[in-house]
Amino acid sequence: MSTCSTASRALAEPLAATAAAARTWLLVEQPGPWGARALTDSRLDRDLGRALERAAGGTGVRVALIRRPGRHPDLHGSERRVFLAHTLPGRSWVRTALLAGPGELRDLDADAMASLGAGDHGGLWEPYDGDPLALVCTNGRRDRCCAVLGRPLAAELAASGAGEVWETTHLGGHRFAPTLLALPYGYAYGRLAGHAVKGVLDGLRRGRIVTDGCRGRSAWDRPGQAADLAVRELTGETGADALTVAEIAGAAPGWSVTVAHADGRAWRVTVAENTDVPPAPASCGAAPAPRSRVTATAVAPL
Repeated sequence: MSTCSTASRALAEPLAATAAAARTWLLVEQPGPWGARALTDSRLDRDLGRALERAAGGTGVRVALIRRPGRHPDLHGSERRVFLAHTLPGRSWVRTALLAGPGELRDLDADAMASLGAGDHGGLWEPYDGDPLALVCTNGRRDRCCAVLGRPLAAELAASGAGEVWETTHLGGHRFAPTLLALPYGYAYGRLAGHAVKGVLDGLRRGRIVTDGCRGRSAWDRPGQAADLAVRELTGETGADALTVAEIAGAAPGWSVTVAHADGRAWRVTVAENTDVPPAPASCGAAPAPRSRVTATAVAPL
């Protein structure tokens, strides 16, 4: 049986501008099995999962569960590692804590989430200054490609000491499996083998972005992701915080995006949405449907 990732590869579906949009990520350790909607279908208290979903809605915060690669017995004690990561250029940070239990997250109400989405951590938890966080989607209950392709990648990275590696519940875009999110900068990747991911993580240690296999920076929506990557491809710029999306004008199917460099240069990027594309399944078992493609069609210096 054909999988969604096989179909996507066969259609040569572009990776650029397909990353999930989130300025801030809240990652909660939860060992054991995960269901398709993991926040409310796992060993995490269901009421807490619902509360976190409601509080994060519309704030720019995306909540996901994480666990260490390997076997996942249901009981790992009550302590939970948590991470917060903000991904806007020049303002990226990661905070972490080891909580006595996930119930400590109940204080993260809608107001707290709004502040976190805006990049204000308010001193919550401790600064994290370790290796880049490598999050690999492995939730087979949501899509089989994430399990079949994601779990071996996570295990390989963990065994090689490539970085701070975690499995996670959902990064969006099952058909691009294996999918990876690299923090603190929030660049997402797809279809990469282990050696290529190690190169991505090595670059991140030096504050450098690898564009091969890159889906975009989660701080931006799809037009911004397309424009950021287009300028990087044109100029060869690899600095993680060198570029920012200064303005997005227009609406689907066309945008004019201004990308600014930290040194004062700027570019205007023309971005178009194409809906006249071959149908493809969004996930395994889903009916094929057109998946719009957002592409940078021109880049001009200002």
